[in-house]
Amino acid sequence: MEILKKLIVDYPQLSVCERQINAAFTALHETISIGGRLYVCGNGGSAADCQHIVGEMMKGFLKKRPVTLSPEIMQKLSDDTANFLSSKLQGAIPCHSLTTETALITALCNDVSADIMFAQQIFGYGKPDDCLICISTSGNATNVCLAAELASAMDIRTIAMTGQDGGKLAKLCHVSIQVPSDITMKIQEYHLPIYHALCAAIEEVFFVN
Repeated sequence: MEILKKLIVDYPQLSVCERQINAAFTALHETISIGGRLYVCGNGGSAADCQHIVGEMMKGFLKKRPVTLSPEIMQKLSDDTANFLSSKLQGAIPCHSLTTETALITALCNDVSADIMFAQQIFGYGKPDDCLICISTSGNATNVCLAAELASAMDIRTIAMTGQDGGKLAKLCHVSIQVPSDITMKIQEYHLPIYHALCAAIEEVFFVN
């Protein structure tokens, strides 16, 4: 796909993981095509990346993604609301960051174990048609690895985004994008254009405008 090819042109260092980036796109495409949902997890800067990904998936990114509300919905709305929403709503790819449920996460940390903060949500939300994107610069974040292992056991597709070593996470996921650095800041700098390209490529396929 041209968007993914351009990523490698703009960031030639990422040619070492081009095959994995394309495999991640395929996994995302298959998930969305069959009505599955995307979940994302990570810690610290990677948690911020999770929320960034949701922002690109759940609303227009490079496209406006206009929507047409069904007549059934339109007739249940007031005229003003129907006109406003039909002109403002944008097409969405169902995508949820597992880093944002503050009450649940803090309860788990206090009452059970911080290590299950993502696994608990995958257990509660996840279905076999879904996909979990796991972001860890070291590849060894315990809470991320536990979520990945559980997701795989639940027949949920898993995509890892890590540094060049990959850590434990690379072995647990169906697809592992291991960027060519072992420096946390540099790994995060590589992750951003990768997930931007993946989001743009998904948008290109599923939205005309």
